[in-house]
Amino acid sequence: MDLEDLADRLERAASRVGDEIDRTVHQQARLGRALIRERASGRPGPNIITGQYVASWRIQSFPVPDGGGAVIGTHAPQGRRLEFGFYDMTDSIGRHFYQVPRPHVGPAANELSGEMESAFKDACDRIFRS
Repeated sequence: MDLEDLADRLERAASRVGDEIDRTVHQQARLGRALIRERASGRPGPNIITGQYVASWRIQSFPVPDGGGAVIGTHAPQGRRLEFGFYDMTDSIGRHFYQVPRPHVGPAANELSGEMESAFKDACDRIFRS
């Protein structure tokens, strides 16, 4: 390959970067949400009672230059309490509570990090393939 070919390949690749990165980010966000929901569906994570907490996990997408971004989260009030637990809490009428942590986000993020690296390597292969 000479420099003329390299310049043409890089130019073609540059036109594919944004779409491919955006697609990969959203694919990984959907996978992350699925992993969180799976781990929030019974031990060692929290037990499912009504299913509302599991269903409350959302993906919020946002644009970034040459790609896209996503945040996975919930507005459910029990989210932090379930993930981290709490010790010796007293409510407004004097009841004492103790809840062990039921981590489900941290383990999902740890599992996703390995998958994410290979997903972005594959995205780079698709970008530079021509």
